Amino acid sequence: MNQYDLIVVGSGPAGRRAAIQAAKLDKKVLVIEKGSRVGGVSVHTGTIPSKTMRETALNLSGWRERGFYGQSYRVKQEISAEDLRQRLLITLNHEVEVLEHQFARNRVQHVRGKASFLAPDTLQITKDDGEVMHVLGKSILLAVGTRPFRPDYMPFDGKTVIDSDELLQMERLPRSLVVIGAGVIGIEYATIFSALDTAVTLIDPKSTMLDFIDKEIVEDFTYQLRDRNMKLLLGQKAEKVEHTPEGKVSITLDSGRTIVTEMVLFAAGRMGATDTLNLAAAGLEADSRGRLSVNPETFETSVPGIFAAGDVIGFPSLASTSMEQGRIAARVAVGAIGMEPQKYFPYGIYAVPEISTCGLTEEEMKERGIPYECGIARFRETSRGHIMGLDTGLLKLIFSLKTRRLLGVHIVGEGATELVHIGQAVLNLKGTVEYFVENTFNYPTLAEAYKIAGLDAWNRMGDIKNRNEAIK
Repeated sequence: MNQYDLIVVGSGPAGRRAAIQAAKLDKKVLVIEKGSRVGGVSVHTGTIPSKTMRETALNLSGWRERGFYGQSYRVKQEISAEDLRQRLLITLNHEVEVLEHQFARNRVQHVRGKASFLAPDTLQITKDDGEVMHVLGKSILLAVGTRPFRPDYMPFDGKTVIDSDELLQMERLPRSLVVIGAGVIGIEYATIFSALDTAVTLIDPKSTMLDFIDKEIVEDFTYQLRDRNMKLLLGQKAEKVEHTPEGKVSITLDSGRTIVTEMVLFAAGRMGATDTLNLAAAGLEADSRGRLSVNPETFETSVPGIFAAGDVIGFPSLASTSMEQGRIAARVAVGAIGMEPQKYFPYGIYAVPEISTCGLTEEEMKERGIPYECGIARFRETSRGHIMGLDTGLLKLIFSLKTRRLLGVHIVGEGATELVHIGQAVLNLKGTVEYFVENTFNYPTLAEAYKIAGLDAWNRMGDIKNRNEAIK
């Protein structure tokens, strides 16, 4: 039986980062991937495909230029599903080639097959041709990711009622789309299709959405969606979904309302892909959604030597945080010095417009009783915003009145997921409002919004009375 220092099940962001980290520490590493190619959900059905589709939609539709040229402006008049797929295939092939090269360069072994536990330190690998092999691991990391939640009452057919995986294989762009589920995935796809001029209706039983995002940012985001005629039916539940004789789909809501649409995307949650792992043999048990519990500092499960990272452990379910979780878990697993996870990480939502946030929200500041002041900047206040034709976009900074430190940065608008890293760095390095007031930003840039927001807060907070005391 082959023995390894670390066996990684899954080659998504958490799995590949863990494998390469362990290999760089001169450990013998095996990656088991059940898919036809390495990369996991992130590369093949999740992060990369959805963001590639978004970029293609914005480019071909001329969305970013409509502020100047009007709502009728198009780069390509007739956009097809094939147009979206062409760029997607090129991007996926590149991602897989890069990953395979990383594995080869770092001497990470990988095998295609389905893994299941025989014992806490032993896995069985079943290949597509039926061949079975057993491997022994000093440590094992489960980075199997998630798959779409598909309830029995939803009449999935792969064409008119689909999940987020099936969306990538659609044959044509619908003229109307109902998205059930106002989570991150549902909102991202709903806004992408809205940018393609599909009539989109978003349904969710909760009366609010994106509750972990600063409320003022969500309000601004919601206004933008309604302003472009997206229908937001929050606080209403889809009780019945059925096909019509005309080939469409009828949705009956608990409010009594009926909606007829060409296509339904069900995006209400995901399930941890743990059901085929035979967790019982390892002494592990998943929750009702297939997720595993771990120590938040080491990512070790309740069974010593077995770790889990990425979407399979739940929130925040980001590719970026999954990578760090995998790296930290690998270091702990092979006995290297562990690193405590960063307290504040950026959260990016690739909707149209983008949302990105890092640190505390205004609601959290109130809950913790921290005296604070906010600074606001709108992208239209910057020269770069004028050049780009931006009518919308907002950056919000939250500072402690006592220490003057930045405690939260929240952005909605063009380039939000890039801009947030300035605030993230200042926040984690314990910078104050003076950083934004006294530093020079390139002109013209959207990053100037930081200086505008910093000055907005500083004007109300006042200058430092005793600069030397503040430095101490």
